[in-house]
Amino acid sequence: MSGFQTNNKVVSWLEQRLPIFSMMQHSAVEYPTPKNLNYWWNFGSLAGFVLVVMLLTGIFLVMNYSSHTSLAFDSVERIMRDVNYGWLIRYLHMNGASMFFILVYIHIFRNLYYGSYKSPREVLWWIGILIYLAMMATGFLGYVLPWGQMSFWGATVITNLFSAFPIVGDPIVTLLWGGFSVDNPTLNRFFSLHYLLPFVILGLVVLHVWALHTVKSNNPLGVEIQSPADAIPFHPYYTIKDLFGIGVFLMFFLGFVFWAPNFFGEPDNYIPANPMVTPAHIVPEWYYLPFYAILRAFTMDIWVISAKLQGVVAMFSAIIILFFLPWLDTSKVRSAKFRPLYKQFFWLFLINCLVLGYVGGKPAEGVLVTIGQICTAYYFAHFLIIMPLLGKIEKPKALPASISAPVLKEKA
Repeated sequence: MSGFQTNNKVVSWLEQRLPIFSMMQHSAVEYPTPKNLNYWWNFGSLAGFVLVVMLLTGIFLVMNYSSHTSLAFDSVERIMRDVNYGWLIRYLHMNGASMFFILVYIHIFRNLYYGSYKSPREVLWWIGILIYLAMMATGFLGYVLPWGQMSFWGATVITNLFSAFPIVGDPIVTLLWGGFSVDNPTLNRFFSLHYLLPFVILGLVVLHVWALHTVKSNNPLGVEIQSPADAIPFHPYYTIKDLFGIGVFLMFFLGFVFWAPNFFGEPDNYIPANPMVTPAHIVPEWYYLPFYAILRAFTMDIWVISAKLQGVVAMFSAIIILFFLPWLDTSKVRSAKFRPLYKQFFWLFLINCLVLGYVGGKPAEGVLVTIGQICTAYYFAHFLIIMPLLGKIEKPKALPASISAPVLKEKA
């Protein structure tokens, strides 16, 4: 399996019965990696680093949290004020969620730019989307736990979306609530699932890495490894690069933790939950805002299909459509470096997503409604119309013969 050798008798004895050291040698040291990976490839390992931070801080927070509607808000305040370094653990966890999504969004858009979802990496891409879905569920559940105003009303609004589905909608909402309103059973269920899902994410990450090591990493050229000259061992070349990336990232991450810990939060969530007082503007966390804008883009009933149902279906479809991306993109060329037309539409799509995020964070009124509808239409048009057409009409630049070819050409 690998070139692992040792003179240590204890390690050798264990290796014969459980080949964990040879597996680590093969996966983390000898793994042949394209030698032209740039810093955009750091974000996968950075996301893994943040996942570990989230798991550890979450375990410590659970030791002092009470999942009861009459105790939850005060238990969070106690963590902040009375538990040794509780404020630090909570701010690491709270801002870590935003960091996790920032890194994953960059990771996803890097894959879109370099075509990392194309054959033979379809399953790798699918697992990545499943990780993203599990993250979204975990983030929503965690947002409810402090039991502030935005927690309570966010839970009420988002869970009520399922009531749009005929026949099955109301039973699903009742199941989520554990009763007929958002109350203590709801908080207990959300707390239980919020603690469970990160370990599901961890399992999916293991599958993701397994799939990655099976089909090997994509690279900026989108050209497969042709010979040993195109690859280098993962260690030490990329481990040191990842460590450098972690160092830079920690300065960014801890800058928010220590100097702007509530930058990503909502002020209303520092008010205890009150079912009798509705906040003026209910918004989800920032990383859901583009999908929230898609949800609100539908304002008219069509025959028997309500605007609410249209919005809910569109919101879920905006993510489900990503599973079909390897087939919607009909181009044979992976990297946007060789696709001049696709590159322009990629940046237009990125801007469109940012505008959707802005619209989702504002009240649905005036011109913003129209902008949200236009951006929603473009979001789906990008995948369903533009990408299939580009693969047919675009004339990509000539691909290099191998990963090493551009370097050898420059030296020549």
